[in-house]
Amino acid sequence: MYGEDRPLKIAIFTETFLPKIDGIVSILCLMLQRFQELGHQAILFGPPGGPPEYAGTEVVGVGGPRFPFYPELRINIPRRRVWQRVSQFQPDLIHVVNPFFLGPFGLSYARRLQVPTLASFHTDVARYARYYGAGILAPLLWRYMRTLHNQADVNLCPSTAVRQELRRHGFRRVRWWKRGIDTDRFCPGPRDPAMRARLTDGHPDDFLVINVGRHSPEKGLKELRDHLFPQPGLRLALIGGGPSHEQLKEHFRGTPTVFPGYLKGDKLVAAYRAADAFLFPSTTETFGLVALEAMACRVPVIAARSGGVVDTVVDGINGLFFDPDQPEQMGVLVRRLRENPDYREQLAENGLAHARSRSWRATMDQLVEYYRKAIRVFRQEQMRTRIRPTLHGQPAG
Repeated sequence: MYGEDRPLKIAIFTETFLPKIDGIVSILCLMLQRFQELGHQAILFGPPGGPPEYAGTEVVGVGGPRFPFYPELRINIPRRRVWQRVSQFQPDLIHVVNPFFLGPFGLSYARRLQVPTLASFHTDVARYARYYGAGILAPLLWRYMRTLHNQADVNLCPSTAVRQELRRHGFRRVRWWKRGIDTDRFCPGPRDPAMRARLTDGHPDDFLVINVGRHSPEKGLKELRDHLFPQPGLRLALIGGGPSHEQLKEHFRGTPTVFPGYLKGDKLVAAYRAADAFLFPSTTETFGLVALEAMACRVPVIAARSGGVVDTVVDGINGLFFDPDQPEQMGVLVRRLRENPDYREQLAENGLAHARSRSWRATMDQLVEYYRKAIRVFRQEQMRTRIRPTLHGQPAG
């Protein structure tokens, strides 16, 4: 039934997708592109408002109200037509991405169809809850996520730090799905004077620090103001958007900080290339894809020593860490890069070499191997289930 080399049919249930822009969506887009290259067939069920198709994959929007304490996410509840479409598609495997609202339906459909499941963990929802005044719910959220993930034949996570945490919380069958980026797109190149002027607010000779990502409480962006300023000749660009965007603009009022909004494609690459340093204060990242993108554009990274980014940055070699409990170190490290341009160049060059070693195609090929592993695990469990009644029915010796 499941040839090891034949193309697969994969049904994907994801809580987030285009037009939203974040690390999870970036990974999903690369994943679908690689499936198309390899000849695998996929169908994606996600939130409404996305494109009808991406990289040859049909995209089916599933509606629902917005999540109360995190309005960028929806409580997506599928109707009967989703089950009909899944059963028509006849997948070899169902992949639930960050199962929370929509993912449980994917797990349920897999049981009805008797096909394997793979679940991938991307967002530390329990930790996020503390930033939205719902920290008391963290134990309940961990229990809920553990219950969902432990129904899957294989669970994937994006970093060794997250793997350790999930196992500590009782998640089973957890494997490390490595991360990579498109280094054909994210690569060094000449600075665009217009982008440099835009991000420095017309002061291109100043030292430019950037951050790229979602503007939300768990990202720790408010910390930047008091630890970077006042440093004369320093500029900050916070690229992105999200629920805290307007509050951040008010918080940074009176500082040399610009908010260019979300940048995509060539504009995002130009923004990385325009920077002198990339600062990543978040302590909640399960991986931190943007740090790798910055490295690929030959920009030195300063990051909090926390979460998934510890698999990317080697302190003092290809980037710099600061202690999350001592955020004042951010300003010290920025000043160090400003005063030591040769050291900055060394970190940038080593970061570039590391990023080039993380091929996105290799990471997606690893995912396909995990799919095949999930299929093997499922088949083995089916065989054990068939054998048990026979054994139990035998008379005792």
